[in-house]
Amino acid sequence: MDQTLEAKVGSALNGRGWTLALGESCTGGLVAHRITEVPGSSEYFLGGVVAYSNAIKELLLHVKSETLETVGAVSEETAREMARGAREGMSAAVGVSVTGIAGPGGGTVDKPVGLTFISASTPEGEWAERHVFQGDRHSNKESAADAALKLLLEALEAGA
Repeated sequence: MDQTLEAKVGSALNGRGWTLALGESCTGGLVAHRITEVPGSSEYFLGGVVAYSNAIKELLLHVKSETLETVGAVSEETAREMARGAREGMSAAVGVSVTGIAGPGGGTVDKPVGLTFISASTPEGEWAERHVFQGDRHSNKESAADAALKLLLEALEAGA
């Protein structure tokens, strides 16, 4: 039987002896939920912050106010700072973040509904991806969580 994506992530984290911290916005804790569906995830998952407001992104994930003012909450720069902030703030080996516009409202011409940035920060480097998902709110959140887990797995395998 094939392992789920979150089980593969858990195996990769365990294999490296690394811990994980999350900074989530548009997914509302869905990535953390999926991680904790795996038995034994307490061995590698430290916790997460659901930072919906910019104030919480700044306070708990250490996103710079200048970043939020200049490029906004839904940006690669913010995603990178969220991942780094989760990692450093929780003393984890790996931090992963998701920020985006799940919909149905909130989109603009420059930042449409479905626009999502995901980032991973490890001792070996940082990765970020930009996605524009085309579904409704629920499917955009599911797609973002999938993409975050895939990026995390790629980051873990990159250094293995």
